[in-house]
Amino acid sequence: MRNWLRSALTVSLGLTIAAAIPAGGQTRAYRAARTADGKPNFNGIWQALNEAYWDIEAHAAGPSPVLELGAAHAVAGGLSIIEGGTIPYKPLALAKKRENYANRLTLDPEIKCYLPGVPRANYMPYPFQVIQGPKYIMMIYTFAGAVRTIYMDEHKEAPADSWMGWSNGHWEGETLVVDTTGFNDQTWFDRAGNFHSDALHVVERYTAASPDHLLYEATIEDPNVFSRPWKVSMLLYRRLEKNAQIMEFRCVEFVEELMYGRLPKKPGLQGK
Repeated sequence: MRNWLRSALTVSLGLTIAAAIPAGGQTRAYRAARTADGKPNFNGIWQALNEAYWDIEAHAAGPSPVLELGAAHAVAGGLSIIEGGTIPYKPLALAKKRENYANRLTLDPEIKCYLPGVPRANYMPYPFQVIQGPKYIMMIYTFAGAVRTIYMDEHKEAPADSWMGWSNGHWEGETLVVDTTGFNDQTWFDRAGNFHSDALHVVERYTAASPDHLLYEATIEDPNVFSRPWKVSMLLYRRLEKNAQIMEFRCVEFVEELMYGRLPKKPGLQGK
């Protein structure tokens, strides 16, 4: 029964994504609504609906890494979002990935409320908002209040390395193309320890598949860690609730004791 269901879901996902991708020489069936400057309108609140936040490669369901949480934090099985199925690690990098996984409860940046990086921010289990203008596109994420500015007409090199990188964008017909560099080496791709170096280069493509679906693709290149570039793809879904909005999630205050212990407050600072 489980094998049949897995096959059915795989076929269904494949048909959905295939419907969003035109065959060679064909015209796209869907043309997005336009903004005032004539560009595809991606304004709204979006969310991925998959299990990639656990592991971007195919993985079976598993127990929680914190046994006391039981099924409440158990790992949900998921399909790979990677073209070709697996990440092309170099041998030493693969060993480091396995070490990361073994020590994920202390090493995963998410646990410490660090900014999630790209592309991880797009498929964490929280919504994010796109605010679109002709010169800048903002992406505002729930987790840790992360924010990205995509510069559409003032393309520059990253002034310094950062968690979310430096994003320059342009339009290719119906597709928003975002080229991001200038990363530090502190973020992961998921909770399974998949990682990168500060040489990471990500090129994302956002294409409307319907009024309420975006086809998201990201090509990832890092010659320090991977033997070749590789690509992920998925659908992003518009949140359609009448009052859909991004809620505040200031997770820093939730990890202070984890990171610093029960440090005594100085006299006079109580309550501040």
